[in-house]
Amino acid sequence: MKRTIAIVAGGDSSEFPVSLRSAQGVYSFIDKEKYDLYIVEMKGLCWEVQLPEGNVPVDRNDFSFSLNGEKVRFDFAYIIIHGTPGEDGKLQGYFDLLHIPYSTCDVLASAMTFNKFVCNQYLKGFGIRVAESLMLRKGQNISDKDVIEKIGLPCFIKPNEGGSSFGVSKVKTQEQIQPAIEKAFHESEEIVIEAFMQGIEITCGCYKTKKKEVVFPITEVVTSNEFFDYDAKYNGQVQEITPARLPEELGKRVQTLTSAIYDILGCSGIIRVDYIITEGEKINLLEINTTPGMTATSFIPQQVRAAGLDIKNVMTDIIEDKF
Repeated sequence: MKRTIAIVAGGDSSEFPVSLRSAQGVYSFIDKEKYDLYIVEMKGLCWEVQLPEGNVPVDRNDFSFSLNGEKVRFDFAYIIIHGTPGEDGKLQGYFDLLHIPYSTCDVLASAMTFNKFVCNQYLKGFGIRVAESLMLRKGQNISDKDVIEKIGLPCFIKPNEGGSSFGVSKVKTQEQIQPAIEKAFHESEEIVIEAFMQGIEITCGCYKTKKKEVVFPITEVVTSNEFFDYDAKYNGQVQEITPARLPEELGKRVQTLTSAIYDILGCSGIIRVDYIITEGEKINLLEINTTPGMTATSFIPQQVRAAGLDIKNVMTDIIEDKF
């Protein structure tokens, strides 16, 4: 008998449309001979299952829906919400209470990785290199002088919780500091001011199950934009090279570090770790994505193809590992 899978998409952040595109990708990747698939779209308290004849509401008491007068219960949730509540641990806690297995990290790892500042400071304690940074909560202020003295220019000012580069600014002059802080606060209750690192931007995906460990080939990110912003990510203003043009030994170090980060945080499912390689082949952590994009052109599907793997089998691995 087929398992019934919910592909959970949408969410309450600016990444809502990106998540819906990822959901279509996941829908296309999962083996439909093994699983019955439904996309569940969430926005606020509106949770609906997409059906050909129109959307129907989800019963939040047990995460079920009604189809032709019959109650349909989900066996598994493939969470592909970028941002809250799917990437920050909230939805994971809900599914834990209902004893419904899901594709991502657990509550703690999801919450920690979603908070960029907390995650990077935690991993710094394990000897992992991160940029100098400071964090502000809404209502707190910082002078231009303090930013320049503590972090320096250029720097990045970005939401502490969020993705797809919404609210991110590369700040080069003193006059840009306060407008960039205001912009970031539109996306998050907390913001991070982070030192700029000059180097090669790369990203590496990884997943582990009870039976195997897979670290994907690395992707090099080359953009003529000021940084890897929304247009670079989604409007083609970027060159993504998989596998990355790195010396073999350096590539192996990146993959080993990615695997170690996965274990340190106790991750589950597919994650993607972004880095900057600075002078002297120093590997610097940027951030960790626990619900990485899954459109056909996203990094993870690219890396799966470069590894010579079938993404349908990868999806099966992720699902079956929880049973």
